[in-house]
Amino acid sequence: MKITRLYTGKDGESHFEEIEVPDEKLQAAEGIMFRVGPPGQVLDWHPAPRRQYLITFSGQVEVEIGDGTVRRFGPGDIMLADDLTGRGHITRVAGNQPRLFAQIPLK
Repeated sequence: MKITRLYTGKDGESHFEEIEVPDEKLQAAEGIMFRVGPPGQVLDWHPAPRRQYLITFSGQVEVEIGDGTVRRFGPGDIMLADDLTGRGHITRVAGNQPRLFAQIPLK
């Protein structure tokens, strides 16, 4: 299964890449947290607080990286937040619907 990974490059900036995650392989996680991002919510530049999967159930989110690239994630999209250092990224809840999503921190 292909997902998007957000990682810190040697330049200290966040980058996107598509990675393959093995199907049906158990991965060690610390738990799960369900979250709601209200419409219009913006989290200014920040690195990920830990390696974690983010799975969007409803609503949409835009993630912007240092070179100005913006990717939009919606229902069913999975992102691995792995940009633990550097400037990080901007996260914006897009549209007029809340974003319902899960955070799954990895061990």
